[in-house]
Amino acid sequence: MKGIDVSYHNGIVDWQSVVDAGCGFVIIRLGYGNRHLDEKFVDNVNGALVAGLEIGVYYYSYALDVEATKNEAQFVQEILQEYGVNPKSGIWFDMEDADGYKERNGMPDSQTITDMCAIFICALNQTGYQNVGIYASYSWLTGVIDTSQLCGIPIWNAQWGNSNDISSAKIWQFTDNLNIGGQIFDGNEYYE
Repeated sequence: MKGIDVSYHNGIVDWQSVVDAGCGFVIIRLGYGNRHLDEKFVDNVNGALVAGLEIGVYYYSYALDVEATKNEAQFVQEILQEYGVNPKSGIWFDMEDADGYKERNGMPDSQTITDMCAIFICALNQTGYQNVGIYASYSWLTGVIDTSQLCGIPIWNAQWGNSNDISSAKIWQFTDNLNIGGQIFDGNEYYE
């Protein structure tokens, strides 16, 4: 199934255009860092649901240790409950460093990053959420996060191009340049 992911960076989304382009799901940024709700989270959830799209959520982590990760997982749970969101397309922990925050503030080692992923996933699983996984680039999934220690968890592989080289991935983000009605999105394929 084809889909997109969105955050406030995408502005006001024309959800009918997304549906008309053949998309069946959207992964919406719930928030980031220390309890920051994405400014468009509620609008994006409501717009996507009205359009008939299946939704998932992702959380962009600024955690540098396990304790901060626990706080991020707690915040995700609180927001999902507060807004009554049922993320059928998963809850995804975005543990990268796209803006260099971790590099500037003490990048955790590979084992700590792997432990943080496990903590986030387990914390949400323990509160009843299923389909909780990791979003990361191919290079992070193969060179930073030790996915062998996280066997069976869903993976969302960001690998722009013509192939998804992680055969077990549940979602493949194949581009950051999917044009739908003049708006540019990250394009994804969900494997059911």
